Parts: sequence; C-alpha cells; structure tokens
Amino acid sequence: YGPHISMFSLSLFFFFFAGPYSLSFLFTGVSRPKADIASFQATGFINDQPFFHYDSKSRTAEPLGPWKQVDGMVNWENESQLKQARQDIFMETLEDVMGYYRDRVAGNHTFKGTFGCEIRNDSYCGAFWKYAYDGRDYIKFNTEIPAWIPLQPEAVNTKVKWETEGSAQVSKDYLENECPERLRSYLQYSRPFLDRQDPPSVSITSRVTLGLIRTLTCVADNFYPEPISMYWTQADSVVETESWGEGPLSENGTYQSWVAVKIPSLDRGPYSCHVQHSSLAQPLTVTWNKSQ
Repeated sequence: YGPHISMFSLSLFFFFFAGPYSLSFLFTGVSRPKADIASFQATGFINDQPFFHYDSKSRTAEPLGPWKQVDGMVNWENESQLKQARQDIFMETLEDVMGYYRDRVAGNHTFKGTFGCEIRNDSYCGAFWKYAYDGRDYIKFNTEIPAWIPLQPEAVNTKVKWETEGSAQVSKDYLENECPERLRSYLQYSRPFLDRQDPPSVSITSRVTLGLIRTLTCVADNFYPEPISMYWTQADSVVETESWGEGPLSENGTYQSWVAVKIPSLDRGPYSCHVQHSSLAQPLTVTWNKSQ
C-alpha cells in the first residue's frame, strides 16, 4: 500500500508526530433496504476523517475528501474486491442473526459492525471490534482473552460459530498487527490532513423573543481539530451558558461549535465570547453590545 521506508525513517517519522492516530471502519447491512438505499455500506476513517466509502450498489471502494487527490496510498481495485468479499460474509451473518431472533420473515433489520485500532509513538495502544443488531449491542471482541463476548443471549450462537471457525485468533492478529501496520502505511500520505490546524472564524448573532429575552449565540466555524473551548463573560465574570452544541464533521473536513446565553432584552452589555483552540496562539475574544 505504499513505498518502502526504513525502520530508522519510520521511527524518526513518529518521533515528531506521536499521535494518537486511529484507523477504524463502519459496516452496515440492511435486510430490506428501500430502493435508494444500498443493502451494505462500508466507510473507513483515519482519526475522525472518512477516507473511503463502498456500497453494494456501486461495488466499488472510492476515496473521499482530500484522499481523492492522493496517489499510491491504496490500491482501490484490490480494496473493492476485498469489500465485495466482506460484504458477502457480513450479509450472511445478518441472515444468521435474524434466524437466531426468528426475524427472517417480518420487518426490516439492521446489523452494524465497527472495528479499528490506535497507535501512539509508533506503538499499538488499543483496539475494538463490536456489532449491534437493530440498534442494540450484540457481540464484542476481547483481545486479552482472546474471545468474542456475547451481549445478547442470541449472540452465543454467533460466538460458537465464529470461534469454531478460528475467528478469535484471526481477529486478534488483525487488530494488533495488520491494522496498526496498515495505519502506519496510510499515515505516510495522510498526516498533512490529520495534523493541520485550521483556526475558527467566530461570529455573534442576537435574537429577541417576546420582547423580553435576548439570546446571544457565539458560533465558531471551519476549525480543525475538533476540541474547542467556548464561554461567555460579562465584566470579566463568566456567564452561565444556556445552551451549546457541536456540528458533525463537514464536507470540507472542519467542525462547527456554538454557545448561547440568554439576557434581558434591554441589557446593553457588553458581553464577550472567548474561544480557545489549538490553532490559536492566544484565546480569541469577540464582544457584543447593544449598539451592534
């Protein structure tokens, strides 16, 4: 999946970029999908960034976001064939699980699998693998034992079948060896997207309801990475927040967050919104008063 680099170069590479970094996948299977929905979908993530998508309609794994411009990281033809094989196994498992619940006849059912690994300082430091059926946790993998742990009585059937087929050791090897190695390979191409620092643009909106209460909302847009701190002050005293929120990762690979306070509509302020983010050398402050 990429050019060969020496162990010295790899060690130096991670000395300066310790992480943590993660590689994870989300598989979703639907027993009776609507006409516009694929019965099987798979998405890969490096950290919080989706870097490829596959579905049963296109039967093709395709890069997403900035990875569309990256050459050499993934052999997409091979990845498509791999996901086609994974699709067949995954959908067979969904059929098995529906049988354990005696759900084969009625209704539409969903099976989701999430798995991945994390490295820090070039060393494996954790992994997970779990499945859910119709929104309820179904079975998860324990790398220490190693074994599949049923989370529903019906999942005992899956545990017995998978472990009889040798899945426990194969899954452990994948999570602790193959997954971290693949992540290291991907990071040669992906670090510019993952280590970047996009500063937030900050704005304030004011809205009066029923002529009595004014809501001041401070919005931070287009920042990366995700962690951010936002709060309001008046006369150097922190004001209790009425509400706050965070948006999902946008199509351009950045985040949005907001924090709001409610004040009397006749209050002239000033009120200040403070934003702290790793991209900022010092906290950013934006002030509102009645004249604005």
